[in-house]
Amino acid sequence: MEKIDHIGIAVKSIEDSLPYYIDTLGLKLLHIEDVPSEKVRVAFIDSGNVHLELLQPIDETSTIHSYIEKKGEGIHHIAFGVTSIQQRLDELKEKGVRLIQETPKAGAHGAQVAFIHPKASRGVLYELVDKTGGEK
Repeated sequence: MEKIDHIGIAVKSIEDSLPYYIDTLGLKLLHIEDVPSEKVRVAFIDSGNVHLELLQPIDETSTIHSYIEKKGEGIHHIAFGVTSIQQRLDELKEKGVRLIQETPKAGAHGAQVAFIHPKASRGVLYELVDKTGGEK
C-alpha cells in the first residue's frame, strides 16, 4: 500500500451534502462523476492531504443504497493507492485475505479498483485504487 488515496463517505444526496463540505468546512470540490460499475455518483473533495469521496447511490440496487439503509450516512471505506493492482490482489489472496473482487474493475478517474472484504480487516472496508492507467 503506497498511501491513503481517499476516504469514501456514503451520502443520500451529494447536492444536499456539498454545502457542509464547501461552505462550512471551506474545502474545495474537485469534480463530480458517475461510476456505473458501482451504481454511484461521486464527488471528490480536496481536504489537503487526502481526498474525500462522497458516494451517492444512483438507484436502489447500489451497494451504497443498501449501506445507507442499514447503517445510515457516514464513512464507508478507506482507499489505498497501489500500483500493479492485479499483482497486489494475487498477493493478498495467497495470504488468505478474503476479497470482494479478485480482479479489478473500472472506478472513478479511469482507475482500476477492488475491495478487501471487511471481515478480513476487522470490520473496515478497504479499497485498492490503481491510477497508473487513469488520471492522477
